[in-house]
Amino acid sequence: MSDISRRTLLQGAAAIGIAPALATIPAFAANNPPKIGIVGKVKIPWFDNVEKGVLKAGQELGVDASIINPTTDDPAEQVRAIEDLIAKKVDVIGVVPNDGKALEPVLKRAQDAGIKVVMNESPGQKNADWDIELIQDKAFGEAHLEAFAQAIGGEGKYVVFVGGLTVALHNLWADYAVALQKEKYPKMQQVGDRFGVSNSVDDSYKTAMDQMQANPDLKGFLIFGANGPIGAGNAVSDREQIGKVIVVGPFIPSQGRKLMKSGAITRGFLWNPIDSGYAMVALGKTIAAGTEIKDGIDLPGMGPCQVDMSTQVIRANKQIDLNPQTIDQLAEII
Repeated sequence: MSDISRRTLLQGAAAIGIAPALATIPAFAANNPPKIGIVGKVKIPWFDNVEKGVLKAGQELGVDASIINPTTDDPAEQVRAIEDLIAKKVDVIGVVPNDGKALEPVLKRAQDAGIKVVMNESPGQKNADWDIELIQDKAFGEAHLEAFAQAIGGEGKYVVFVGGLTVALHNLWADYAVALQKEKYPKMQQVGDRFGVSNSVDDSYKTAMDQMQANPDLKGFLIFGANGPIGAGNAVSDREQIGKVIVVGPFIPSQGRKLMKSGAITRGFLWNPIDSGYAMVALGKTIAAGTEIKDGIDLPGMGPCQVDMSTQVIRANKQIDLNPQTIDQLAEII
């Protein structure tokens, strides 16, 4: 069966409700080598490193892999990027969404065009085939809370930053962290609502400055989103509050090394964003080849992965600890 006729058959089958009967036909790419297009959240250092992983995987795995990193975190830019990839007739689209809800219609259009859709940082995404994660979400959120609680002595006021109020995974990590705080550290008190600023160093800096001014007894910032600790750490340093106001959260080691060495950032946990880019391409090649996805699958570069068939989520275990003892080594890599 030709690539074109196979796609036409599957689309027609879906329209009349017999697609499940055809689901056993092995998937294969319409392009040779397979074309895989990735869409990042926004052009910041984190996604510069994701790009490195995408390009590395393309070279090592023998696929045509590329990435679009929008200039802002406006979901409309991601929609346009996905539409561009649909027009180019790629085989697989991978996305790290700013707002998964806003992407549902365009992801549906991709699937209707016979394109496989994989996500990162968006488990449960509607109109996606698979999501690939490099950490365990509950453990990740709780590890940050435990490190933060230890640093502030288990009591006092704190502020939560996330990349945006529509960034699902950042808010899920924060949910796990705050739930543990309420259960285990009742003397800690979250100040106000979450601030959706940690996609931007400047916004995180300004908000941290404002919150320290408004709350002289503030103990620290618990942050999810890689630019947040940089902005908050700079604010703590500029206000000469190092050791008095604690910053805990994930960040790019090469970007935050000086702040951690100075004590402006206390600790964080992370996975290598290069691995994120590599993982999406590796998964894209795997599904384009029609390989069965099952628990324990050994994805290139990821090792054996957990697979939840009910949610279509694949999980590797790549969490790393950012602390003063590891920061120099990690900063040479990421």
